[in-house]
Amino acid sequence: MPADSEPTLPQTWRPLGTRMAGIAAGALLFFFCGAVWVLLSPEIRDGFSLYQRATLLLMGLGIAVAIHALVRARATATETGLTVVNGYKRRDFEWAQIVAVHMPPGAPWAKLDLADGETCSVMAIQATDGARAKAAVRTLRRLLS
Repeated sequence: MPADSEPTLPQTWRPLGTRMAGIAAGALLFFFCGAVWVLLSPEIRDGFSLYQRATLLLMGLGIAVAIHALVRARATATETGLTVVNGYKRRDFEWAQIVAVHMPPGAPWAKLDLADGETCSVMAIQATDGARAKAAVRTLRRLLS
């Protein structure tokens, strides 16, 4: 597997920009909605039925689940292979299953070409991270060779 000049394993990549934006947006949304609820007069708050309150809470929970899915993306390289987590789906690949890693200009994230002809997106390596993403793709390519 990797030679002595290769990176130390295990190594994990996570999208920096997406994580920062997701955490900031979630915190701001939580604070804003809480502040609006507190600032409403008691008469208006009392006008909300139990079903309306439950609907608002479920919508907030749904937004939180979606943000969590975005910020939990990661790729972890180990001696035995690569683990890719996109949203709530985890895929484990042995190094022999991965043929190549690509991130062409304009692509939102890296993609793995697999030995069975399929591809797998690696949302942990996002083009918006610029040089970090390019370095991650180069590192993965070295690990494949």
